Amino acid sequence: MKCPFCGTTDSKVTDTRVTDDGERIRRRRECVRCARRFTTYEQIEQFPVLVVKKDGKREAFDRNKLLGGVMKACEKRPVSAAALEALVSEIEQSVRNSFEHEVSTTDIGEMVMDGLRKLDQVAYVRFASVYRQFKDIDTFFEEIGKLKQDKTL
Repeated sequence: MKCPFCGTTDSKVTDTRVTDDGERIRRRRECVRCARRFTTYEQIEQFPVLVVKKDGKREAFDRNKLLGGVMKACEKRPVSAAALEALVSEIEQSVRNSFEHEVSTTDIGEMVMDGLRKLDQVAYVRFASVYRQFKDIDTFFEEIGKLKQDKTL
């Protein structure tokens, strides 16, 4: 494994653990040359899933891009990093378990909104405003009204 600090390819593993979701292995490594420590994650290589955008373009499913969008919606909100990681892992697992080679951004967006609705309503409205492209303040009020009517939260 290449050291991110000095670039040497010689490192030793100091600790190995399975992540909370059980899908990856976390390894703490120490560079033999500079003695600095870093973390790597190992996971099973899975078949590529393509995301079909609204304009018809296709791109590879990117877990980090999904996590970035969810983090942006939850910025300055009382939602833990662990909860965000769990939400993204759940969505990724759902996408991969469908055994489809393509998934639409609409499907992913709806899964994110369902998850955010349960985690934090403000983050949900933030995400919905971008995802559904709210045009004016009335659209915000409509969405907030739907949240108020939903007694399952």
